[in-house]
Amino acid sequence: MPDAPGQWRLANGRSLTLDRARILAIVNATPDSFSDGGRFRDASHAADEALRMLDEGADMLDIGGESTRPGAQSVDDAEQIRRVVPIVERLRAMGCTAPISVDTMRSAVARAALDAGADAINDQSAGEDDPALLALVAERGVGGAGGAGLILMHRLRRSSEDSFSTRYGRAGEAAPPSYDQSGGVVKAVRAYLAERLAAALNAGISRDALVLDPGLGFGKTVEQNLALVASMSEFKTLGCPVLCAASRKSFVGRITGVDEPSERIEGSVAVAIAMRLSGATLFRVHDIKVHRRALDMADNIRAARTGPIRPEGV
Repeated sequence: MPDAPGQWRLANGRSLTLDRARILAIVNATPDSFSDGGRFRDASHAADEALRMLDEGADMLDIGGESTRPGAQSVDDAEQIRRVVPIVERLRAMGCTAPISVDTMRSAVARAALDAGADAINDQSAGEDDPALLALVAERGVGGAGGAGLILMHRLRRSSEDSFSTRYGRAGEAAPPSYDQSGGVVKAVRAYLAERLAAALNAGISRDALVLDPGLGFGKTVEQNLALVASMSEFKTLGCPVLCAASRKSFVGRITGVDEPSERIEGSVAVAIAMRLSGATLFRVHDIKVHRRALDMADNIRAARTGPIRPEGV
């Protein structure tokens, strides 16, 4: 039987009802992201493409100004703000009311994005790179009017020290990641997310503003990524919505035999469906239309005992 729907509380009086699979469309305002770096010429072009993604079925936009691909170097606050904030401002000026998250690990960038009209922060360091970020989110009154949402992700190491899942151990690449806890990668990732969840709650952030991401592809081998996908239900026990972010990643390419990231669509969808059927709620993806159709099907399979959830507008 499907879970009772909840809500992800966001800033600016917005929220995302979790009664069906919800899609976060990836909008990378970066020149060097692993799959679509340099795709958008300027803020106007990025905003137009973001609106198209919403038309294709996305529920939310996730805008990033710093690549977190393996080997990527950090981008300073001012440059991230220069890349991201004009897109948020442009979307709001165009009348876009859809929720917007900004993918950053820096509190200064988060503050500027929230001031520009963003509703949530996607922090791939789970508040560790800049502890002021948790305080900022709490300051915005999460749990009450004006609160901001927050995604907490697991990673083993910084992007500059990481390697693609398929390249660990090669000459010049990072060593294969090791998870020594009894229970391996699943137990280790769950324990980390539980610790960062506690840190966020202790900072004054409301549980209904928090989402957990096991960090597929970040410091995991191909086999470890598959173990996390197969054990999705372990993360649901932490009491927060879980986000799946497998789109176009290298472990998908290894399993499906597809080298070009933009062509890893079928494998990405397969991971999303597996995680949806195990209870994941949010899906950060590049290819909106195919994920929307597939996840609508998965929603109806999950709801088969109580009646179908038909696509919105049907």
